[in-house]
Amino acid sequence: MRPLIGRKQEREILEIALKSNRPELVVVYGRRRIGKTFLVDSVYDKHIQFRFSGIHGASLKEQLVNFHLTLSDKAPKFNEPKSWIEAFYHLGRYFDILKSKKKKVLFIDEFPWLDTRRSNFLPAFDNFWNNYASKRDDIVVIVCGSAASYMIQNIIKNKGGLHNRLTQRIQLSPFNLDETEQLLKRNGVKFSRYDILQIYMAMGGIPHYLEKIVPGESVPQAIDRLCFEKNGFLRTEFENVFASLFEFYENHELIVRSLAKVRKGLTRNEVSNKSGIPSGGGLTKTLMELEESGFIENYLPYQGVKDSIYRLSDEYSMFYIKYIENTKPSKGSIWMKMQGKQSYKIWSGYSFETICMKHIEQIKEGLKIAGINSTHGSWVEKNTGIGAQIDMLIDRDDNVINLCEMKFYNTDFSLNKKYAKEIANKVNLFTESTGTKKSIFVTFITTYGLVSNEYSKQYVQNELTMNHLFISL
Repeated sequence: MRPLIGRKQEREILEIALKSNRPELVVVYGRRRIGKTFLVDSVYDKHIQFRFSGIHGASLKEQLVNFHLTLSDKAPKFNEPKSWIEAFYHLGRYFDILKSKKKKVLFIDEFPWLDTRRSNFLPAFDNFWNNYASKRDDIVVIVCGSAASYMIQNIIKNKGGLHNRLTQRIQLSPFNLDETEQLLKRNGVKFSRYDILQIYMAMGGIPHYLEKIVPGESVPQAIDRLCFEKNGFLRTEFENVFASLFEFYENHELIVRSLAKVRKGLTRNEVSNKSGIPSGGGLTKTLMELEESGFIENYLPYQGVKDSIYRLSDEYSMFYIKYIENTKPSKGSIWMKMQGKQSYKIWSGYSFETICMKHIEQIKEGLKIAGINSTHGSWVEKNTGIGAQIDMLIDRDDNVINLCEMKFYNTDFSLNKKYAKEIANKVNLFTESTGTKKSIFVTFITTYGLVSNEYSKQYVQNELTMNHLFISL
């Protein structure tokens, strides 16, 4: 098995569960292609005593036959079960005959696919956990699934027999830039960090997507093959991703498309207006599921504004909506042509801002403030009519606020007189509007750094480059 990349916190949670002196019920969830099964297999490879996976679209009888065949490989004496209650009874008897006193792992993958209509799978599992597994200190039960709607509502927020029974939950997120770089290097893909940023803007940190890049391809070649050729893997992925994750996925896609059109994000009411989804419990549930699955993030505006701002944070969705779906498939060099347009420069700047926001902990580390308590958010001033906005600020307990300017550029970025004046006006407006007494440090985050000139020396207090986004935490 290939070595596990990153996932330090998740690995630690699983290892602690293995060493504990109590029964453990752990849920692992996240979007498909994110590496959930690989994580569990990597950490528990030698400890899994029984693993079973649901079959998408299979009937109750087919699921039970599959269960029986899998268990028969371990313990041939059991009869084929006629129900899930009976199936879990057999499973308990199998664990009873295991002689090892070490922790034993039961891994149920694609859990939602097993809970077919009228199958009574969930009540049977509930009964198995509460009346058998929870009575044994030597069992770790891992429940894994991609269908976010199901996992959140039926497992994490279960109000029945599984209520408050989870001992650990792991929401698996996409790779950060450091982990992306590690994966590409392991696969022999030799990209510069600027190239990795461009790849990340197109497909994010989804391991399965990144695995499709082959050594010897340039970034434009990889993007052309995966996104713009007729049978490109990422050309049709968008059509499947929401349907596989969410029940009534049409609303999820509507929200994602609405957010993709607005560079600076939307409030909840604005999401409702633009998507046409009524502002009620259904909208709340859909927003929560999108956030739990890593498609959107919400940022609290500075100084107690009640309405948080929702932004689309999934790079692949942004790239698909902006470029892939509006371009006819071709074997030509499509991406090289698109990269040269002004619209790409604008879009890539926004995408870079989103990536910076997702790497806020690396930015704090780069600023050497990781040990200082701080909060981060955004700020918008609408009252003056100027419409000034700060996409990211870091409010620190050491009497400093970092106002962050993020610029994606293919060389050193030169701060000119006009831009410097805009920054100075923004700082003054922020100070007057908020009434803050803290010191304001203008902080630039760029790809290759700032050109040292009179304006950068006068107006910029901190400077980071893309290398700081690749810090390993």
